[in-house]
Amino acid sequence: MIEKLKFFLSVTGNNLWQFRTRNLFSVTIICLSFLTVGIFVSLTNNLRDAARELSGNMTVAFYLDKELTAAGIEAVRREIGTPAFVESVRIVTPEEALERFKTSFPELADIVTGLKANPFPASIELRVGAKASASKEVVAFVEAVGKRPGVTDVLFNQDWVEKMQGVSRLAGAIGAFLGGILILTSFFIISNVVKLNVFARKNEIEILRFVGGTNLFIRVPFWLEGITLGLLGSLLSLALLFLVVKLFPVYLGASLGALQDLLKFRYPDLTQSLLLLAGGAATGFIGSATSVSKFLKV
Repeated sequence: MIEKLKFFLSVTGNNLWQFRTRNLFSVTIICLSFLTVGIFVSLTNNLRDAARELSGNMTVAFYLDKELTAAGIEAVRREIGTPAFVESVRIVTPEEALERFKTSFPELADIVTGLKANPFPASIELRVGAKASASKEVVAFVEAVGKRPGVTDVLFNQDWVEKMQGVSRLAGAIGAFLGGILILTSFFIISNVVKLNVFARKNEIEILRFVGGTNLFIRVPFWLEGITLGLLGSLLSLALLFLVVKLFPVYLGASLGALQDLLKFRYPDLTQSLLLLAGGAATGFIGSATSVSKFLKV
């Protein structure tokens, strides 16, 4: 058993080194394929987590007519009441809204500071429980309050959650589509590389057959070759993805402005990383197995 293993590893190593140029090409294609998949996985992770965070921090803001007095604002507040699904209610004054804007968008602070009048209206903010945030009762309540006198506009971030979840699903679908095409390309490239290696060693294979080598004994080194190429490519893709995750916000993040938080990458977790590695190994194995079976007919 040990001798067989040594033989398999020796033949695999010789194939990888002797035909290193085309093997390097295979690894590069596999790397780019799984890097594409990894980038979309990372982006989808971030969008999914952002949507989850928003859904756990659901708020409704009712913006009020600027002509309302403090007594009028309090009257609207009493009319709204405190439904069971509301965790807290808070009145935000125009001054507080202005300070929030300056804190959130410091680069625009000078613009609003130079205005003669405060452009922000007073509002009433409600924090909705996460379990009730998407219920029909909440939606009906928000629509009803939005029609009350004194309420000029409504901001309900449930719409944002749904949009982000939709974008997350779209990013995942695009990643799966592009990654699938590239992985299929990798499959054919590995298949052809192994086929060339098989033909290059055809004399050795005939000798092995002559001395009683079984079909499995002949196939295994080529299987190992494909698996190794797939693993190397997917492992390299994870290393490059790590660099993308770390360097993207440094060099390009600031140029995205308000979109920076949405378009940042979150590195795949352990399970996702292992699946990418397994996908690389599987791609290599299937490509090599198909090639050996089809062209060697052993």
